[in-house]
Amino acid sequence: MHNQIYVHQDDHSNLTGDDLAGKVLRYIRYAALIDTSGLSVMAFGRTVVLSGHVSCKAEIGCIEEAAASVIGVHLVENRVEVLRL
Repeated sequence: MHNQIYVHQDDHSNLTGDDLAGKVLRYIRYAALIDTSGLSVMAFGRTVVLSGHVSCKAEIGCIEEAAASVIGVHLVENRVEVLRL
């Protein structure tokens, strides 16, 4: 059986903290289709802080846009950097 990583039943506007951070990370995986293994999401109230690294600069904007579109998120602080090899 296929395990869904994000479902619309998760769209509660009153989530904060770890619940909101988890929802945002699941939505980034679902919507942006980006490897999130180097990504960290924290939420303080309804403010989400993205940190870590991605493989290219275009992914930074994609994850920020996905995070901002999650119901309940009021502000996104993006601290993500491109991983330099």
